[in-house]
Amino acid sequence: MIRPLIAGNWKMNGLLASLDIMREMESGLSSLQDKADCLICPPATLLASMAAEKSTSRLKLGGQDCHSESSGAHTGDTAAEMVADAGGSYVIVGHSERRADHGESSEIVATKMKAAFRAGITPIICIGETLDEREGGKTLDVVSDQLAVSIPDEASGTDFVVAYEPVWAIGTGKVATVEQVAEIHDAIRAALENRFGAQGAGTPILYGGSMKPENAAGLLALSNVNGGLIGGASLKAADFLAIYAACVSQL
Repeated sequence: MIRPLIAGNWKMNGLLASLDIMREMESGLSSLQDKADCLICPPATLLASMAAEKSTSRLKLGGQDCHSESSGAHTGDTAAEMVADAGGSYVIVGHSERRADHGESSEIVATKMKAAFRAGITPIICIGETLDEREGGKTLDVVSDQLAVSIPDEASGTDFVVAYEPVWAIGTGKVATVEQVAEIHDAIRAALENRFGAQGAGTPILYGGSMKPENAAGLLALSNVNGGLIGGASLKAADFLAIYAACVSQL
């Protein structure tokens, strides 16, 4: 059985005062069953502070991106080793905003996954289609290609997490239907099993398209949805904990 993961991507949000949100999350987790992993990926400026303040191992921390190199003349970038050194055990790679805003190709994402492996942290690889690609009937082709190219040969199927994020549903108020989500997650599972065999059957697949307390239960009930990559709802402890509670209540 795959242990679910509820992960919060804070994006470019949060100051030192936001440590109170983390503390509230820690407090809330203590009253919920430990049946799923819980992760926050804050801005790089907060990662070390959160790690120093964190009082329970139940709340895991991660980075939002990493560079492919371990060090060097890369102004403004963060190495995977730096994420690990600051207290992160996960790192998001290939998020749609990185692909769109920074022109990151799947080939670049693959180098970042290798960097995460090198640093001993778990990459969460994001894949997903735009509205034009969905309306053009290209969803399965786009997702399959991103999955195939973004995952390096070094991967085993047990050392990374996949997050499907329909780009057209992120921050737009639109939410994919459970049927649409099920179709894509089933296709991702089939591709993982085809490439990694039995290990691919155990790769966690998260849904990353505006999961909220109101729709979490229905999405998390789908057979190949093993958690969520949460954006805006992870900035409010009550909403994030409600999603976590919806997850563990089904286990």
